[in-house]
Amino acid sequence: MRFIWLIPLLPAAGALVNGLFGIRWFSRTVSGLLACATMAGALGLSLWAFSELLGLPADARVHDVVLGHWIPPMALQTAHDIGMFQVPWQFRLDPLSGVMILVVTGVGFLIHVYSTAYMKDEAPGGYARFFSYLNLFCFFMLVLVLGANFLVMFVGWEGVGLCSYLLIGFWYEKKSASDAGKKAFITNRIGDWGFILGMFLVFFTFGTLDFRAVADAAGAMPIESAGFGVLSIICLTLFIGATGKSAQIPLHVWLPDAMEGPTPVSALIHAATMVTAGVYMVARNAVLFQHAPHVMQIVAIVGALTALMAATIGLVQNDIKRVLAYSTVSQLGYMFLATGVGAFAAGIFHLMTHAFFKALLFLGSGSVIHAMAGEQDMQKMGGLRKYMPVTFVTMMIGTLAIAGIPPLAGFFSKDEILYQSFLNNRFLWLIGAVTALLTAFYMFRLILLTFYGTYRGAPWARVAAPAAAMEAAAHGVRHPLDGQAQKDDHEVSHGAADVRAAGHAHAWHGPHESPRAMTVPLMALAVGAIVAGFLGIPQALKGANTIEHFLAPSFESHTAAAREAGAGAAAGAEHGPGAAAAEEGAHHLSTAGELGLMVLSVLIAVAGVLAARRFYFTHPELPDRLAARWRGAHALLFNKYYVDELYDATAIKGTVAGGRGLWTFDRVVIDGAVDGSGWLTRVSAWGSHMFDKHVVDGLVNLVGWIAEEGSFFVRRLQTGLVQNYALLMVVGVFAFLTLYLVAR
Repeated sequence: MRFIWLIPLLPAAGALVNGLFGIRWFSRTVSGLLACATMAGALGLSLWAFSELLGLPADARVHDVVLGHWIPPMALQTAHDIGMFQVPWQFRLDPLSGVMILVVTGVGFLIHVYSTAYMKDEAPGGYARFFSYLNLFCFFMLVLVLGANFLVMFVGWEGVGLCSYLLIGFWYEKKSASDAGKKAFITNRIGDWGFILGMFLVFFTFGTLDFRAVADAAGAMPIESAGFGVLSIICLTLFIGATGKSAQIPLHVWLPDAMEGPTPVSALIHAATMVTAGVYMVARNAVLFQHAPHVMQIVAIVGALTALMAATIGLVQNDIKRVLAYSTVSQLGYMFLATGVGAFAAGIFHLMTHAFFKALLFLGSGSVIHAMAGEQDMQKMGGLRKYMPVTFVTMMIGTLAIAGIPPLAGFFSKDEILYQSFLNNRFLWLIGAVTALLTAFYMFRLILLTFYGTYRGAPWARVAAPAAAMEAAAHGVRHPLDGQAQKDDHEVSHGAADVRAAGHAHAWHGPHESPRAMTVPLMALAVGAIVAGFLGIPQALKGANTIEHFLAPSFESHTAAAREAGAGAAAGAEHGPGAAAAEEGAHHLSTAGELGLMVLSVLIAVAGVLAARRFYFTHPELPDRLAARWRGAHALLFNKYYVDELYDATAIKGTVAGGRGLWTFDRVVIDGAVDGSGWLTRVSAWGSHMFDKHVVDGLVNLVGWIAEEGSFFVRRLQTGLVQNYALLMVVGVFAFLTLYLVAR
């Protein structure tokens, strides 16, 4: 465990080498191998560290590694006294961060392997740049989850925001991609404002930014059940940061647009890294949030409403990746619902299972897009299961998992969230149950439109050249239609599809299974989507709910005083949703009641599956008929509740109008004042010039003229004759004596 600092360092080294040298000199093979090798090394170290962590006693599973003193001690004011602000560069491995590093490195490694085939159409420089960004993304996410204090976490927090901008806008020549990257970056900065305020308040209140020290101090404080105190304000500002990073309303708008990036980027962002950061941050500060029950209620309500809203939007989207994007927003809402009702372990459990089946679904959608030469519209697919058996089977497993069908992973984690919600708030449980129904419906809609029915896509050219015939035969492709395929958009080459579509060196010959570098990660993730849920089998099914007991120490304070305070607070658990769920025995169901809720959950999922089958398989005309009948509701959902239009009409246009207003004020008032002062300066200068010219110079010239004219008479006296001068002297003496005598 003392080498956990190497876990983020390896992908950082891969990013550095590929970024500095790979772009210029490496081949695709070398760049891909380097990136995958660093992630494989990080995964191996994570497994080693995790195994050592398991070997420790349950109450001692914490290991800190201090790499150095980052910010030296400095005196700063706190709420109680002058405190010493100092931040070490410190990593901490505990059950929570242990689960997260396995998710990030494990799923991240599979996405890297998948990308080696998916991105093979990129030029070697772009290929190396892509893997440099992927490695950098994983480095920052690992820093985020291993950071032992808020500031180290914030470095990773901002780093994944930067990498999301780079990866979403990877094909920066395409305006929609560059715009989506900027949208993600700016939206996350809004949330980060709340995170920064929360950090300031944390240090001001507790005099430290260390997570354990903050948890211990907060655990000794009373629960703020009567109103909003300082702990509630801290939690609210932190939650604002989480809403931006994890795409909760109203800051969810960036995530669907993130689909403009390559599909492996979508899988990495949506499954294993960035969007889970907000959930992780709330869970990491579980003690703080448990002492702010009103904020926890806000978290639960926002999570439930986000889950429902995103699920309804996913019902009518036709872009295969956008359906999955709104599915991610909805599942993140489930995770926040769990944390909001105090079921932090259930939220992290769902985060883990979601990483497997959502990465599987995104990479599966990328396989479909690859096979369809860049087509993403599900209305132009159909019947692909006979061409893509591995992709079909693995995506079906992922769909069953996310729909909550037992015994797949999603069933156990989602059922635990619904169970805890039922104990805490029946209305929130109802929203979660309706969302589960919608999830099963729109996910099986995706499967049915993509893999069942008749092929509705573009036709492809008949095989003419022997080489093309051999490739078509190798893929087992038949020709349901005649004519030449025409494509307007191609994700893989991020341009118009041409004769090199889908990575082939000649004409596209129809849908086919992806190469093994893409299908093997799908199979590995499918295994995870099947077995990951067994870590959380509830006691009602004769399980031990292993992951809940394993994670529990990460959500508690670590001092005896804090434990006593927590025990006293639990006596008043009815005051807060988190405490109510945490107090064992205060609110619980019998085994029969819990099993009844499970059965109901399964029936809800099955109802969604059967409804999708009726609408999109047995009676495919029904969706169009209902859309025509309920045109307004369909338009509302298809246009995503017009949230983007609302933001465009208010925030964006308001900002632009404000900028124009400031520009006008600057031009008219500020520049006018400057120009006016310049004009006044010129006028006063002209007046000064005229006064100087006509008055001052006039007086000077007058004096000169008088002197010049007077000198004419004086010069008459200067004859140069001594006798004249003597005469003048005599006259002067005579005049002087006369005046003297007269004056007497």
